Amino acid sequence: MNTLLTAAAALALSAALAPAHASLDLNKATELAKASGCYSCHAPDEKIVGPSFKSIANKYAGEADAAATLAQSVQNGSRGKWGRVPMPPHGSLSPADLKLLGGWVLTFKD
Repeated sequence: MNTLLTAAAALALSAALAPAHASLDLNKATELAKASGCYSCHAPDEKIVGPSFKSIANKYAGEADAAATLAQSVQNGSRGKWGRVPMPPHGSLSPADLKLLGGWVLTFKD
């Protein structure tokens, strides 16, 4: 019985510590990023107009609310975080799409 409780506790802990992006539909997120114009200014591994997705993910790695922060930047745009070129707002995206994109960007972390 004790072994069963220990195993159940270990399983619950591993689920709680699983990466947030494990439940993301990465294909849907990639298609959404393409359709929303993200790839016009960003690329996975290199700076175009804006920073690479990898650079963004690494900058926000370890922040508890990183996905929400990124979603807010996508929704409202941002200015001065990565240089002088501002990112335009994408206010027409739904809260679910914003959440998906915010989490998706974090999957590029080293």
